[in-house]
Amino acid sequence: MLNGLYEKLGGLSSVPVIIISIAIILIFGFLATRLTKLLKLPNVTAYLLTGILIGPFVMDLIPAPVVSGMDFISDIAVAFIAFSVGEYFRLDVLKSNGKKLTIIALFDILIVTVLVFVLTYFILGLSLPVSIVLSALASVVSPSSTMMTIRQTNARGDYVNTLLSVIAIDDIVGMISFSVAVSIAMAFTGGGISLGAIGMPLLYNVIMVAVGVLLGLVLKLFLKKRSNDNRLIIAVSLLLVICGIGAALDVSPLLGCMAMGMVYINVSGDDRLFKQLNYFSPPLLLLFFVHSGLNFRIDTLFSAGSFINGVPLLVVAVLYFVVRTGGKYLGAFTGCAVAKKEKGVRNNLGLALLPQAGVAIGLASICGRVIGGADGEILQTIILTASIIYEIVGPACAKLGLYLSKSYGEDAPEQIQPTQKLSQEERVEQLKEQLYKIENELRDADGTYSEEERAFNEVAEQEFGFSDYIRKNRKFINRR
Repeated sequence: MLNGLYEKLGGLSSVPVIIISIAIILIFGFLATRLTKLLKLPNVTAYLLTGILIGPFVMDLIPAPVVSGMDFISDIAVAFIAFSVGEYFRLDVLKSNGKKLTIIALFDILIVTVLVFVLTYFILGLSLPVSIVLSALASVVSPSSTMMTIRQTNARGDYVNTLLSVIAIDDIVGMISFSVAVSIAMAFTGGGISLGAIGMPLLYNVIMVAVGVLLGLVLKLFLKKRSNDNRLIIAVSLLLVICGIGAALDVSPLLGCMAMGMVYINVSGDDRLFKQLNYFSPPLLLLFFVHSGLNFRIDTLFSAGSFINGVPLLVVAVLYFVVRTGGKYLGAFTGCAVAKKEKGVRNNLGLALLPQAGVAIGLASICGRVIGGADGEILQTIILTASIIYEIVGPACAKLGLYLSKSYGEDAPEQIQPTQKLSQEERVEQLKEQLYKIENELRDADGTYSEEERAFNEVAEQEFGFSDYIRKNRKFINRR
């Protein structure tokens, strides 16, 4: 639609085209959230629908070279998402609840994997390589949309902690099983199975985990007594290092970044970095989800040749969506029942395990590139179609699960941080922070805390650490 205008603006350089395209993505993505907010839908849904709307099959506002040139956004976004999930792998929590979480995740993975394999191989008659890979991908959950929904609702409590831990376990096992499945699929398409073909992808993922562990320790060492700006710079640079290594090995950075976040939170006990990255990442996540919508190939679904064993590809994708949804809910329900989780978690956990964009799309893209041919195209089309449906329905289901479990709103439990071994100085600072928050609430309640004072305190807290600066200047503040 605007390609002619882009050519005039671009002249001899592609820079204006890229800048204007990114501006359009951000603006349209933001405007779409105004509509979904009225409908009480999560922002992720708005971003994906925006991508479809401004994509090549509707408004065609973004040139194809810009879309293809933004593929790196997926790896970077997955890196930020995985690092955030790593925060919830606290060893003290796993020691106390690890057995229950493992039971829930194993039932969830086994049931959905078996059901999807029965559907694709025995009922639909897809090839064995495609069926194996789809079954492996079925267990993978996209933490990005779930994380955004949790942040948007400010949900908390046992349901949230269980959900994020199960997602992390699902993705770890899913990544490993996906690597094996792709190796088997490549062996079948190549004419034979070899130990090297199966072992190398597994070895690469082990390398990614080792790199993540090492950089988690490096991160702790480098962030000691750094300013907020430098903390952010160091953290982002190390995440990009993992992304670069993953791209070089042709594997997802998911496991490496998750390992980095897990190691950092356990060796430092510092959750401020995760909060900083959460404030930094929204534009990046917007670009990522809109980019996923831009890549949605509507023509592949409805073309004359889009049939598998006489079944339309669209029907295959919808059946995959339905069976995986049922498998995820049944697996989570069964796992929670065996683990004897309370009713609110047991009945609603499966609702928040549905979203599959992000990680699944990234893995399907890698799979399509590695396997190639008709099988690669089929895999990408099915996963992307199901992911679009999931990201329209999934976030709403996740929000419903959070609501029914009373994880946000007036009935939400108080935020309880996992117990950690803190130094005397850290305990003192924690108490100071609690007292400071109580004082702010009291002053807000009686109306003696002006907007100017609030802004002053927020800036001081951000620039100088907790409230030492504010305490030292309290007499000045109170005289205003």
